[in-house]
Amino acid sequence: MREVNATEITAAVRRLCIESCCYLPEDVQERICESCKLEKWPLAKNILDVIKENYEVSIEQTVPICQDTGVACVFVDIGQDVHINGNLEDAINEGVRQGYKDGYLRNSVVRDPLDRVNTNDNTPAMIYYNIVSGDKIDITVAPKGFGSENVSQLKMLKPSDGLQGVKDFIIKSVEDAGPNPCPPIVVGVGIGGTFDKAAYLAKKALLRSTDERNANPFYAELEEEMLEKINKLGIGPQGVGGRTTALCVNIETLPTHIAGLPIAVNINCHATRHKHASI
Repeated sequence: MREVNATEITAAVRRLCIESCCYLPEDVQERICESCKLEKWPLAKNILDVIKENYEVSIEQTVPICQDTGVACVFVDIGQDVHINGNLEDAINEGVRQGYKDGYLRNSVVRDPLDRVNTNDNTPAMIYYNIVSGDKIDITVAPKGFGSENVSQLKMLKPSDGLQGVKDFIIKSVEDAGPNPCPPIVVGVGIGGTFDKAAYLAKKALLRSTDERNANPFYAELEEEMLEKINKLGIGPQGVGGRTTALCVNIETLPTHIAGLPIAVNINCHATRHKHASI
């Protein structure tokens, strides 16, 4: 049994909070650059150039890509052969607290959804645990802004809605979102499981590299088809029109009940931020 001190987890989360808010993943940078070359509409191309300049400045000066540094979504894969000395959840929240303070990141979390009092340290984090084999702890911090979160959707389709129902819901979710999530967007789709699992899958799909297609050829083809159709909607960067509405569509699936077809669409803005560390 491998021993890991909770302070190591705090230090890792602190660092990941700062880095994820300031450094856009390289694959997302590449998709934006590719879109700049392909975009024909001058205004849309100009906006993509500004987005590119923005993330270059954020990298050079270690400042946030966006003023909305989001809710800290923390995905933790814990090896079953690891023993943590200390409270894991407290360690993660302390890392978020330190990271948002030391990185001068905006505190966006309120203690209650109705009384709206700010916690002033961006805690608590939204934590997703997964027990895996091995003796390591893998942590991914994904700050989630709410311009994109607010336009995400979930629907309990009927099995008879089938593949066409799934396609229609994905397209409708993006159409309904329009310019609000600050396109070009990354679209995470979760299909199957239960009401809550579909939403989890959609959010987890946003962590996958934009270079990586679903391992199942059927869903890989569906990802490409949905991306093509979304980019034909003409919403464009920041909603000004053009061919670049989305950079990527990532789909994740789970088995489900014979009577159900849950589907969730979790949208992310062009600042699709996430950073990983292994302890």
